[in-house]
Amino acid sequence: MKNPQPSSPSSFSPKANNPQTWRPSYWNKEHGSAWSRVREAFSRDWEQTKTDVTGKGPDLKQDVPDTVKQAAGTEPIPPAGQPNIETDTASKGSWQDAEPGVRYGFGARQQYGKDSPEWDETLEKKLESEWDAEKTGKPFSAVNRFVRAGWNQNKKKE
Repeated sequence: MKNPQPSSPSSFSPKANNPQTWRPSYWNKEHGSAWSRVREAFSRDWEQTKTDVTGKGPDLKQDVPDTVKQAAGTEPIPPAGQPNIETDTASKGSWQDAEPGVRYGFGARQQYGKDSPEWDETLEKKLESEWDAEKTGKPFSAVNRFVRAGWNQNKKKE
């Protein structure tokens, strides 16, 4: 009796469901919106689990409470490969409140990090002046901790 051969990639039928794009018939906008919200948090949890099991890969400092908060949208999801923001910073406001400052700090690191590799008073005054000049509706003092968290998240690994 001959063993059946596994199907090869060339035997893939375009009519077959692709697991990456397939959605059940009941899937609607609400399902898609909810999935978009939790997908990245679950992905980070998966990467952290692989690191915990194999000892290889970046430590994202991702625990179950982080995943739950990120999936619910109450804690920011850092860029891929970056560890979570310190708990004391993340817990002081919603992601909606934190995101503009974190984004600004993250971008500021890319823009000014070469000339100012460390956060200092001169850099802080520059960022404060730039932020306040934009008339965002929030003074820099209200977002400083988020700006600094974004700056710290974008540190280049040496």
